[in-house]
Amino acid sequence: QVQLVESGGGLVQAGGSLRLSCGASGQTFSKSVMAWFRQAPGKEREFVAMIGWSGRTTDYFDSVKGRFTISRDNARNTVDLQMNSLKPEDTALYYCAAGKRLFVRSPAEYDFWGQGTQVTVSS
Repeated sequence: QVQLVESGGGLVQAGGSLRLSCGASGQTFSKSVMAWFRQAPGKEREFVAMIGWSGRTTDYFDSVKGRFTISRDNARNTVDLQMNSLKPEDTALYYCAAGKRLFVRSPAEYDFWGQGTQVTVSS
């Protein structure tokens, strides 16, 4: 019972920054684990970052650790992904997802998904 809509994607040069935002509607958002995934052409959908109910617990994929920051604002029903020092390898369609358990990295374990927002990083 969660609807998700991503925004904030675009085209940036390597080394630049973008901030993605995911707006949620539904009664269960504040008790959902939220995550960002990404999928490049010809590749599997991969985990990027997750954040727990209150925002106290976070987890990041190794390749983005130190560059990306996930945050949430339950009062506004939003989850953001601040992406700094972007690399061409970060180019992908980025998805927001909602689930029930912490530290889950499999897309199959998430119950709700947004439509995706494209991030393209030029070299």
